[in-house]
Amino acid sequence: MPNPIVHTTRARVRHSITLAAIAVSPLLITVAPGGNVQAGDDDTSITFWTPHTTPARLAGQEAVAAAFTAETGIEVDVVPLGGADQNTSLVTGAASGDVPDVILHAPDQTAAWSSQGLLDTETPQQIVDELGADTFSEQALNLVTVDGTLGAVPSDGWGHLVVYRRDLLEAAGLEPPSTVEDLGTVATALRSGSVSGMALGTQPGNPFTTESLEAILQPTGCDLVTDGEVTIGSDECAEGLDVFRQLAESSVAGQFDVESARAAYLSGNAGMLLFSSHILDELAGLDPDHPATCGECSDNPSFLAENSGFVTVLNADSEGGGRQYGATLNYGIPTGANAEAASQYIEYVLSEGYVDTLATATEGRVPLRAGNQDNPTEYIDAWGTLPFGVDQSAGLSIADVYGDEVVQAIQDGANAISRWGYGTDDAALAGAVFSQFVLAQNIEPLLNGSDPAEVAAQMAEEVTAVQQEIGG
Repeated sequence: MPNPIVHTTRARVRHSITLAAIAVSPLLITVAPGGNVQAGDDDTSITFWTPHTTPARLAGQEAVAAAFTAETGIEVDVVPLGGADQNTSLVTGAASGDVPDVILHAPDQTAAWSSQGLLDTETPQQIVDELGADTFSEQALNLVTVDGTLGAVPSDGWGHLVVYRRDLLEAAGLEPPSTVEDLGTVATALRSGSVSGMALGTQPGNPFTTESLEAILQPTGCDLVTDGEVTIGSDECAEGLDVFRQLAESSVAGQFDVESARAAYLSGNAGMLLFSSHILDELAGLDPDHPATCGECSDNPSFLAENSGFVTVLNADSEGGGRQYGATLNYGIPTGANAEAASQYIEYVLSEGYVDTLATATEGRVPLRAGNQDNPTEYIDAWGTLPFGVDQSAGLSIADVYGDEVVQAIQDGANAISRWGYGTDDAALAGAVFSQFVLAQNIEPLLNGSDPAEVAAQMAEEVTAVQQEIGG
């Protein structure tokens, strides 16, 4: 099976969910599920909150926990709890003295919880030092470093990919895109008949549009906020919005949300797609819920996998310096938790139990720890060979379908994940802007022909208003 061409650049990035970024309020009220006994009361039982809540993923995590228990004697109560519920439950649990021991969560949550004193900010560094800081993605560590202190331990993540039809580009005499500017040019050239040039989030106020905007604007050098100064109104952001407008205009099917964008590419009605690495199994015909329906796919379910290339890190220009939008998940230990047992668990799921943990959602859990001191690539090598997709009956791995080059490119992209404000004092503002879909709420004038500079200026006003509301 021919492998897709991969174009990627090892990016130097400064600043990282599809878990909604939420500024946590200390006044929220709810009942905290799955709380634990206090530290020191019982070293043989811990509670673990995970945002991976589907039955299959939960079962996989419970199997890893059972293996940990068999090795250590420490029981683990695995509690499925989404990001928003984690936020409210942790605040309430902390007030009552009933907290979990480990929480798998996003960087914006690390920043919010650390600022409120809800996280143990000493133990994560001890764990990373024990496992070897150089075995982790440096960028992933930066994203959960708050005021110079590591607030959580990175586990895994996913990045947005630009997926493109190699066969359509070749037929049109086009080179694969590598820069943001290229995207606009290629998308415009690919628009033809029933085929959109690119499918990405363009519906005003939509969460997928929020993600798509950050994914396209970041590589142009556009920042939401820098050292407390709102900078979304900059020339760089206006240039990025101009490219976003070109991409939106390349659609022949109107505005896209996440479902319609994915469907457009799977049906063969889009030349390019901006989507997370979760698309990998669908391109290969391994997700019965989202089948590939292109004209060629009925005879060859792997047609799209065989004819798609990927860009994992977009550059601003030919000089490089790109960034990749994405999400990371990290293990945090709440203040007052059983830190000793929690440390043992975290070290286990990042070493002996790491590969099995990643296997709970292979295409969406790219390791942020590539290996260990003895074998620097052990985990990324193993990840590439794990079965992936909803339908794993064929036992196919990402390496089997796409090749080792794609495996490496996807990890390079995960190591370059960048998010506005995360890992800085501006994390709270960035999280609020993201969760309120502020930029996406103000995108309609751009789609209706307004000057990108004017749209950028309006976005800056709206972001400044949010900053004032939260006291940033």
